[in-house]
Amino acid sequence: MTATEALPDLQPILGRIKAARESIITELAKMIVGQDEAIDQLLVGMFSGGHCMIQGPPGTAKTILAASIAKVMDLDYKRIQFTPDLMPSDISGTEILEEDETTGHRFVKFVRGPVFTNVILADEINRTPPKTQAALLEVMQEKQVTLGGETHPLPRPFYVIATQISMEQEGTYPLPEAQQDRFMLSILMDYLPDDDEVDVVRYSTGVESVELGKVIDGSQLEEFATAVRRVTLPPDLGEYIVDLVGTSRPTIEGAPDFIKEYVAWGAGLRASQNISLAAKSSSAQDGRDTVRAADIRKSITPVLRHRIGLSFRAEVDKMSVEDVINKLVEHVPEPST
Repeated sequence: MTATEALPDLQPILGRIKAARESIITELAKMIVGQDEAIDQLLVGMFSGGHCMIQGPPGTAKTILAASIAKVMDLDYKRIQFTPDLMPSDISGTEILEEDETTGHRFVKFVRGPVFTNVILADEINRTPPKTQAALLEVMQEKQVTLGGETHPLPRPFYVIATQISMEQEGTYPLPEAQQDRFMLSILMDYLPDDDEVDVVRYSTGVESVELGKVIDGSQLEEFATAVRRVTLPPDLGEYIVDLVGTSRPTIEGAPDFIKEYVAWGAGLRASQNISLAAKSSSAQDGRDTVRAADIRKSITPVLRHRIGLSFRAEVDKMSVEDVINKLVEHVPEPST
């Protein structure tokens, strides 16, 4: 779109975003039980074009959620099981030497890896060494693969949904800070309450199969992501986001004592950008063209959860990253408007 072209009216698009969200949630409810907050946060990320990390114990429907949301959005979906012996070429692809049977001439052919899809599930991403984890950096940031001096663009839209297992398990490698920072949101999926678990057990062991309907497609998702960026962020709320993220850094002048004590490294600029984008996405899904403070509040924890590194003292005092974020929110005054 050029500078001279008029932007389409935003409100009708916001209406379609709101309706799409409600229809997607209705479809996912056929397959996913009791994970409303995780679904809500994943939609916040995907409607704004962001990648998401899903964390939680085994058996909490992380993989099912990723596959199901790709289906209702009519997106191509592939899963990579990350293992210690996985190589970068197993993700992005490789070049092979082939021979033309007619002429006998040899040529180099690029064989695309599984990353050439709309939704890639990086399952148990922290089971593979950093060298292989780094293969996702370019594809997440630039949405392309560069090999042998040639650039291969990925399909649009493109999302990485990663799952991560507990670092206490053997054979795990922590994700580098730069890698974690590429994920817009860190989403938690915990064990279900007893009543919901009973429902899952009953229906998952029955004979009936669930068929998910398609609600939107990739082109609509890209239109939604553009519309989300047009949602207005009031200046005072923008200042609040920057103050909040800045206060998470223990090295800044005037950092609170609890930050100096419990935080080894704080959140960077991408945290501010992603809180803003997540808040805009929440606003758009509610059919509103202006961000409210409530949109920011619901975005803070999933955006900061993987961007704040805790100190050894936090471990000794049994302070979780969520505890630190809650104290941070209490410390930084919210705008009155």
